[in-house]
Amino acid sequence: MRGPALKGHTDTVQSVVFSPDGRMLATAGYDAPIKLWDVRSRKQIGAPLGGHAGTVGSVAFAPDGRTLASGGADETVRLWSARTQRQLGRPLR
Repeated sequence: MRGPALKGHTDTVQSVVFSPDGRMLATAGYDAPIKLWDVRSRKQIGAPLGGHAGTVGSVAFAPDGRTLASGGADETVRLWSARTQRQLGRPLR
């Protein structure tokens, strides 16, 4: 029997990445917000990470899993705390 599907994006998902420990999944795409997921329960963790204006083309975790980087069509790179789901500092341009 298959588990429930991940639901929540309203458009094409462009990027998917597992955290280094494999417990969390980050997804991003055309609908702009980044979503974090608990891999085991397949439930979204917290609110979507908003801030990019437009498509988010890539997401990547730092090797320690504490920071997530996202790159968007708005020509910014944003850093996020994976624990608090808050943006760290100002966007990089």
